[in-house]
Amino acid sequence: MIGVDESRVLFSLLSAESRPFEEIVAEFLSRFPREAHFCACCSLAMLLEDKEMLKPSQRLIAFAILEQTYSSQPASLNPFISFLINAACDEASEKSEMAFIQLILGSPSGNNNKEVLKQAAVDYIKGFDSSAQVLSQREQLEKQLCDDVQTKPYTSFFRAAAVRNVIPDPDLPQGCASNSSDLKLSPAGAKPRVASEDRDSAVTDLLQNLSFDGLSPQWIRPAPPRLPILEGELVWLNPDNNHELLWDYSMCTDTSRGAALRDLIARALKGPLAPAQQEQVVVELAKDPKLVYHCGLTPRKLPDLVEHNPLIAVEVLSKSMNSPEISEYFSVLVNMEMSLHSMEVVNRLTTAVDLPTEFVHMYITNCIASCQNIKDKYMQNRLVRLVCVFLQSLIRNKIINVQDLFIEVQAFCIEFSRIREAAGLFRLLKSLE
Repeated sequence: MIGVDESRVLFSLLSAESRPFEEIVAEFLSRFPREAHFCACCSLAMLLEDKEMLKPSQRLIAFAILEQTYSSQPASLNPFISFLINAACDEASEKSEMAFIQLILGSPSGNNNKEVLKQAAVDYIKGFDSSAQVLSQREQLEKQLCDDVQTKPYTSFFRAAAVRNVIPDPDLPQGCASNSSDLKLSPAGAKPRVASEDRDSAVTDLLQNLSFDGLSPQWIRPAPPRLPILEGELVWLNPDNNHELLWDYSMCTDTSRGAALRDLIARALKGPLAPAQQEQVVVELAKDPKLVYHCGLTPRKLPDLVEHNPLIAVEVLSKSMNSPEISEYFSVLVNMEMSLHSMEVVNRLTTAVDLPTEFVHMYITNCIASCQNIKDKYMQNRLVRLVCVFLQSLIRNKIINVQDLFIEVQAFCIEFSRIREAAGLFRLLKSLE
């Protein structure tokens, strides 16, 4: 509740038993700001609950601080008035302590009750005459101070289940804490320590760690279920904001680089390039392979490049294998209309780079399907010859494992066995069994 420095200041005030009460209270009010009064007084109240925690003189100083801190306002507004009334009527306490509290509270039987604050704690205890003091009853104090004071505050079952912060040490002899001359037993060979030194250190530590809650059990409460959503009621949405970052490869790049290559690719999309122009494209890409990302080619434009300049298409695709769009290029190549140039591009790519096996198998399947679906017999025979030559090249170069497509390719050969190239492919399959 209070810090290390505040606890030391508060304990030094409690130990000033030779100073008048009013000086100690005045220093308390000056050292602690107004907003810290309640926390400091709460710490004092919890120390006062255990009668063995403080010495008699320290207890009187603590009671004086509790009462005088809120003396400028009515007694009913003092948050510790119930605690003070209970302490003033506690028959288990010393009579000098009960009389002192009733005097500072302004008991009707007390004479010059404020004069007691001008004394020191040790002087008050030494000069106390029990025969000269008549203690008031609880009912008188309650009626005098405030009729609506609740001297027995409500305690919930949860608070009742908690263990107090301060627990007496059963190993200490009875009365050891209140007698500064008593010695505390130490292990054999160790120097004995005065009990008051241990007590003072313990009180200082407690002031830094005390709290209202005490050592309470953890009450596990399940989360309440949600109420059903009524018709027309707004529903709170928590959208998923786990967006994936995309890198812009064109950021901070020199746009002037590759201008000649972009011009040549734009021409290659419209018609065949001259051999010198094709050689220039190959040289430009060989000098800087990253120019392939800035040449202006997109997956949508790939079919035009394949049909007009298949060699340029092979060169560009082989340099784009690390591009995040390579899968889109492969998808376009598989689904475009099958032709001699498209098969040439795929055949050259199989020997130039490592193509995904799924892509090669899918392209072969589409080639076979295209041969089967074409209606023109002349075009069908021409296309079958191209596919058979293409498959023989893949098998001889060990680009594909023929066993993965054996049944499909064998059925294709049987269906078009009248064609010489299909019969040759069939014999090649038989030799590999």
